[in-house]
Amino acid sequence: MTRVAVVGAGLMGTNHARILRRLPEAECTLVVDQDGRRGRALAASVGAGYSADPGAVAQHAEAAVVAVPSEVHAEVGVPLLQAGVDLLVEKPVATTVEDADALIQAACENDRILMVGHVERFNPVVLQLDGLVEDLLHLEVTRMGPFSPRVTADVVLDLMIHDLELALALAGSDVERVEGIGRRERTDSLDLATALLQFRNGVTATVTASRVGQSKIRRIELTQRANFVVLDLVRQDLTIHRVDRDEFLTEGGARYRQSGHIEIPFLEHHGEPLALELEHFLECVAHRQVPRVTGVQGRRALELALAVQRSASPRYH
Repeated sequence: MTRVAVVGAGLMGTNHARILRRLPEAECTLVVDQDGRRGRALAASVGAGYSADPGAVAQHAEAAVVAVPSEVHAEVGVPLLQAGVDLLVEKPVATTVEDADALIQAACENDRILMVGHVERFNPVVLQLDGLVEDLLHLEVTRMGPFSPRVTADVVLDLMIHDLELALALAGSDVERVEGIGRRERTDSLDLATALLQFRNGVTATVTASRVGQSKIRRIELTQRANFVVLDLVRQDLTIHRVDRDEFLTEGGARYRQSGHIEIPFLEHHGEPLALELEHFLECVAHRQVPRVTGVQGRRALELALAVQRSASPRYH
């Protein structure tokens, strides 16, 4: 059993602690938060100890979830890695490339696991994509939802970064061209943004994120040479569309006929994505495996998100 500390008792820290409590391979031993009232309440609810000092983690745990504000991920995470603690850091890995590099360097120098919490990688329908991506031509990713007053970052770092990381993983290539557009509606930063991406291998992508929508939509469409794959990340379903035959008929005038079929694969993975993410992290800690989303991959997603911000910022209004 792996002893795990949760650093940060906000919304995400609370969710992590809730799940850790029920996982047989983990014991949530410590909750860390500068807000004593909030930290003690969460600690009591999961049967863990409490401390206001992140430095106490190494005495109580082999691994930790860092769910503090992204601006201080490196400030909190680097000393923990140096103390020998494996980390799952909530996304984004940091808010600057320099901070991301500091975390990556500390993990490498101390032979520690650094995993970044891009939870959509553990959505059962996304896990099902392993082996289904072949001759990808274009990606269309849409993420929309109602406004939440708890947001502090703009929509690119808060939401779109999930899908930028997915796009990088699915395309399997670096980005060579980025264009971003967006607008503000409810805050002083981007509330709606669209990114147009071109990858070095020729794949293109359109990624849209909005926190001013009227319904919750999380959808991925893959245009491939042999099929068209649609994922609904909310409903957790996947369909594959294939055209078997298309032809023009000229007898009696030009007509067009097309036939095809739809496949609905059986999902091999089930469950709450955050729970699947934590189970994967614990497996990596126990068996010293490379995580599905490494610090380097988290850095690439951050770098791309910052490029989208730079492109969109002069244009939004």
